[in-house]
Amino acid sequence: MTGEWMAGMEYDIREICHVNTNEEGDRFVGIRADSHGAQVCFPIGYRLPETDAEIRTDIRHLIQVLAEFTTQKERLLAVSQFNTPQTVDFPIHAYQSVLEYYFAIGGNYYVETERTYRASPAGKQDWARTVRKHTPLIQNQSGIPSFIYTTYEVRASRPNDTKLITQINRFCVYEAFQKLGWLYVSYMPDSPGAHPDIRTSIAIVQQKLAETNDDRKRMLFQGMKAMLEYMDEETLDRQFYYGVDDFQNVWEKLVDRAFGVRDKERYFPHSRWMLDYGDNKQMRALQPDTIMIYEGKYYVLDAKFYKYGQSGIPTHLPDASSIHKQITYGEYLEKHQNVDVDKLFNAFLMPYNMAENPFELRTIVGNIGEAVGDWRCNRKYYERIQGIVVDTRHLMYHYAGNPVKEKAELAACIEAVLRRGPVAQAGEKDVR
Repeated sequence: MTGEWMAGMEYDIREICHVNTNEEGDRFVGIRADSHGAQVCFPIGYRLPETDAEIRTDIRHLIQVLAEFTTQKERLLAVSQFNTPQTVDFPIHAYQSVLEYYFAIGGNYYVETERTYRASPAGKQDWARTVRKHTPLIQNQSGIPSFIYTTYEVRASRPNDTKLITQINRFCVYEAFQKLGWLYVSYMPDSPGAHPDIRTSIAIVQQKLAETNDDRKRMLFQGMKAMLEYMDEETLDRQFYYGVDDFQNVWEKLVDRAFGVRDKERYFPHSRWMLDYGDNKQMRALQPDTIMIYEGKYYVLDAKFYKYGQSGIPTHLPDASSIHKQITYGEYLEKHQNVDVDKLFNAFLMPYNMAENPFELRTIVGNIGEAVGDWRCNRKYYERIQGIVVDTRHLMYHYAGNPVKEKAELAACIEAVLRRGPVAQAGEKDVR
């Protein structure tokens, strides 16, 4: 990546942002860039803010979410979908740490100071140097001589920007600007000039890392080292990617972090084979995505990263197997966990944009209908699985710490079923 496309650039960062449709070939979520420019791909249902500054903040937050909820393996699998598969995970946080240190010290490079000495009547004296270089006045009081110095050798320091570590930092900052500078500002720094080769630079930074106990400097040196090692693996002109090709797993983890209990395993229904030969085979348990417990009520939540919230097309809703599985979860909680059926609910959670959607909803969560099994009586709340859409951007910013406000809104949205009449049986007219 040359970075030439960034030089003197002035554009609305919105132009490089894209919100996915979740269609085949349009599912990558993250950042990808090459010598022609960069693109930031947000998940379906994401609502971009108005200003460039807010969008840059959202991009950095997207990186944070991807870092927290994806693995290196998942990110590399995403990269393999493109024309130039990579074998090295792009160290995006290393690049960010180098840039953020640069901005934190006023847009300057890392410079070490060197100790100097000067003659002065005041300051932090170095007595060994003072005795060697200066002649004292001799005073004689009561026959006892004493020495008085009117000028001392005092310690001082001055920045030395010719050291190799500064040259390496200039090089790393420039490289970080080429890849990610547009996340922060719309300009490029000057060319870095002469600097040691990559292998030598790694050795120098490693030595600095071993010598310092300053946390800020250690973070900088760790970032520089990770950048240099990444550059040493591949050429500087290749494409880079950071993200995943399937946001479904991230969506599930966001929902679970925001709404779920931590010990949900206790609510998993198990099954097994009773074999005539060998040991009995224990099967993997059915695992609901999330169990939310709020004010003594139980909510079985299945996070579905489907595009119904954007399209409004019924074929983009969860299918029969998903519906039946949710009913099984509810039945297990009723019969084997002794959960009161009047306090047991079921829901699918799908992404949407609350500011722009086919339902004209304008709330963080919205109810778009319910799914039932025609083979059930559908008299129990958990047999009627509520279709809930959740604003994607809001969830990505409010997933931490089991947020109570969001739980209350979700519970109220699911329990809207209480105000509806009974579901008609197959072949009957629905009178709700």
